[in-house]
Amino acid sequence: MGEPLPTAQDVLARAGELSGIRRAVFDASEIVSWDSSLAAFLASFSRECECRSIQTDPQGLPPGVQRLLRLAAAFGGKMAAQRPEPDETLLALAGERSIDFSRSFLDLLEFIGGAALSLTRLVRGKARFRLSELMHVLQQSGPNALPIIFLISALVGVILAFVGTVQLKMFEAQVYIANVVGIAMAREMGPMMTAIIMMGRTGAAFAAHLGTMETNEEIDAFRTWGIDPMEFLVLPRMVALVVMMPLLTIYADLIGILGGAFIGVGMFDLSLHQYLEQTRTALSLTQFGIGLSKSIVFGMIIAISGCFYGMRCGRRASAVGDATTRSVVSGIVFIVVADGIFAVITNALWI
Repeated sequence: MGEPLPTAQDVLARAGELSGIRRAVFDASEIVSWDSSLAAFLASFSRECECRSIQTDPQGLPPGVQRLLRLAAAFGGKMAAQRPEPDETLLALAGERSIDFSRSFLDLLEFIGGAALSLTRLVRGKARFRLSELMHVLQQSGPNALPIIFLISALVGVILAFVGTVQLKMFEAQVYIANVVGIAMAREMGPMMTAIIMMGRTGAAFAAHLGTMETNEEIDAFRTWGIDPMEFLVLPRMVALVVMMPLLTIYADLIGILGGAFIGVGMFDLSLHQYLEQTRTALSLTQFGIGLSKSIVFGMIIAISGCFYGMRCGRRASAVGDATTRSVVSGIVFIVVADGIFAVITNALWI
């Protein structure tokens, strides 16, 4: 009592030579109580006997154990946690991960193709979705995001001003802090920080919402009714982010520039007129155009990442949380990669 059961291999090893044994029977007359560990041991023992061409007779076991053994046999004997197979090598794991990655990549390409077709149908006026859904997503991804973007953009402007001024002060060139903050916000930090905020806020909400619908089989119901989920669910979210991201980026740029002005004017003896005039001189429509172009691409990435992982969500208990996590991580990675591609292109074009 209280001692762990031996393994099936140990029992057969202690039995000695097994070449003449063709049948194994069980005597459970002295068993007073039992639990699932006994059934797991007997299932493993039966499989080992089968490998040695030994037939097992469960008639001497309690009826409950016999029922569990029949269930174990019906489902491949997957009743108990077993020791890992020795062929789980690094090469096998690498191959399995490579296959999973290729499948996910092909699924992503298929999803992007479906999204592109939905946008084409929208341009042709043949897309089917609810205008109220579009307005709701616009509200959630636009005005409701202003407070957090205000806070982050102002802090980014303050940080850029501090970092830039520390260096420029050595050359008595504090006035150029306006150039540093303005160009950095318009070209890089404005669209980048807005995209990261929206990915963690709106993209995660898309993944959680669509993931819950997938778990509840609501998306399958749309397909059964002949409604394309790409048009009805994904398209409004894509359109909303493509429309709102440039506006939010302009808002973030202005707040970041004002945050830099707060430091430049309040701590380094620059007049507000001088700071704003220097910003106007440094910035051009090209700088804003680069940032707005980035914001449109980032909006597409956020919508596709959130909707893709939401609609590919499994139906386990943790599926929605896993889909949300993957969407945010993948979305941020793709945003950074896209920003790097923009940097290479603009540098090659001398912009």
